[in-house]
Amino acid sequence: MTNYYAPKGGLPPQSQIHTGRAIFTEAYAFIPRGVMSDIVTSNLPHWQNTRLWVLARPLSGFAETFSQYIMEVGPGGGSDNPDADDNSEAVLFVTEGEMTLTIAGEGHEMTSGGYAYIPPTVNWTLKNNSKNNVCFHWIRKSYEWVEGISAPEAFVTNDSQIEPIAMPDTNGKWATTRFVDPADTRHDMHVNIVTFEPGGVIPFAETHVMEHGIYVLEGKAVYLLNKDWVEVEAGDFMWLRAFCPQACYAGGNSNFRYLLYKDVNRHMAL
Repeated sequence: MTNYYAPKGGLPPQSQIHTGRAIFTEAYAFIPRGVMSDIVTSNLPHWQNTRLWVLARPLSGFAETFSQYIMEVGPGGGSDNPDADDNSEAVLFVTEGEMTLTIAGEGHEMTSGGYAYIPPTVNWTLKNNSKNNVCFHWIRKSYEWVEGISAPEAFVTNDSQIEPIAMPDTNGKWATTRFVDPADTRHDMHVNIVTFEPGGVIPFAETHVMEHGIYVLEGKAVYLLNKDWVEVEAGDFMWLRAFCPQACYAGGNSNFRYLLYKDVNRHMAL
């Protein structure tokens, strides 16, 4: 059974020292899980009994293609009008609890590990009909239309239903759970889950055009962000601009897993 980290909020005591792990540079941001307290939550229009932590938003000169929220919806909460932007596409990933997601009139019961892709212009609603909070990631991107190519269709699945694909020559130490076909150019973003077994590594400093949002679902590792090796654990978030070098070494006695956003399959804007 996979356990995904979900924040609980709260507030540090007055006796806590100020030194923390948070980092913001021109190349990357590192938001540790301890930052996600009650006083940094936000609210959204037309959402009931809901709060959220904003992990990423477009910033000029930094990462510009996406936003990412951690949503916490209480019993009876949700929305019949979740997103006023008709061009917004979404990925939802449930880390805790259960909810009912309705897409174009079709209902889907989602639990921990649940994954949904919602294309632009498609109506959807969300409701927590349970007695406990539900926590999920909501990744939003403005869809980039291409003449002659239609938007992808909506789908709902679960992490447990997708077989991870091992990276070549890694003996399964490094694998990726891919929820869409990488060759399907209808998609202009991928949101995957990357898994490293203890001792697994990214053996070189990846340096590429794709922006990243990386949320650690479980385990711990040391992660190269530009020139800095940063110790990371479940609940931490890394936000990388284009061409920021990155690498990884998984530690601990359990798998290191993270939810990974990247922009793909489109020309660079000139």
